[in-house]
Amino acid sequence: MSVETTETAPAPKRGMNILFGLTLLGLLLFLWLLLGLATNSFWTPNNISNLLRQGSMTAILAVGQTFVIITAGIDLSVGAVVGFTSVIVAWLLQAGVPLWASIVLTLLIGVAIGAFHGFGIVRMGLPPFIITLATLTSLRGIGLLLTNGSTISINHEGFTDFSRADFLGIPSLFWMVVLVAIPAFVFLHLSRWGRYLFAVGSNSEAARLSGVNVTRTLYLAYILSSTCAAFVGLLLASRIGIGNATQAEGWELQAIASSVIGGTSLFGAVGSVHGPLLGAFILATINNGANLLNVNSFWQRIVTGLLIIVIVYFDQLRRRSSR
Repeated sequence: MSVETTETAPAPKRGMNILFGLTLLGLLLFLWLLLGLATNSFWTPNNISNLLRQGSMTAILAVGQTFVIITAGIDLSVGAVVGFTSVIVAWLLQAGVPLWASIVLTLLIGVAIGAFHGFGIVRMGLPPFIITLATLTSLRGIGLLLTNGSTISINHEGFTDFSRADFLGIPSLFWMVVLVAIPAFVFLHLSRWGRYLFAVGSNSEAARLSGVNVTRTLYLAYILSSTCAAFVGLLLASRIGIGNATQAEGWELQAIASSVIGGTSLFGAVGSVHGPLLGAFILATINNGANLLNVNSFWQRIVTGLLIIVIVYFDQLRRRSSR
């Protein structure tokens, strides 16, 4: 009879994580300095505010995605969840449901979607790629059916004004990143549940034999990912003032890219909270700078793809050298 323990897997190498995080921070500051010298408008308050807003929603998605990738899984549905939940909150508000209840119900839908993914993976034996891809397609379709292919306007001023507001001169959307990042850091790096995620990603069978409830851990990872996506759906609806099922198309790739650039291994068992946050703002800075420099937007996608290839390649080399 196995006894559950909190020491099922070695803790991540904190020194390397800190060094890598500082490297990412240095790269981000270098990009800011370079763009500040290359353009006259980068350091303007309006542009910095837009940059923080642009990166904030991707950053929250990347944190949720990181929980899943650490378990050696993937969640391709997060962009569709964002669009779908923007429709749900808009529909609830239009129906006269109180704001607090609309927010809670929308987040619970995110929880339900994550639980469905966990069920598909654990109970039905479906690969994470397949079940989340199916959800991506289905949620887009359900959202379009609910709206008849159109959008739902949000007339609740308190809700829509939130995304435009600042606190201490910093956009409210960025404060939402802080709100998510602090408990996410505590969960992943300072709790036994975080260690369980790393253990499952390293070797799920060994984790099970060590007493880890692998089923519950996988459910938890996918629920956290979808809940983060539902939260971003609320923020997006607040920012654009409508519910639209086609919004956030391709954001799942931005979230995965941010997580990978932040040092999360697609092979599992390696990752952090601060890395994907920095990765998201590095991508947002590249996109913002490209717009300021009038660079063709297609190049932004090419640069993102090349970054992923290079980082995954070096991750493979690191894994081979550690064997």
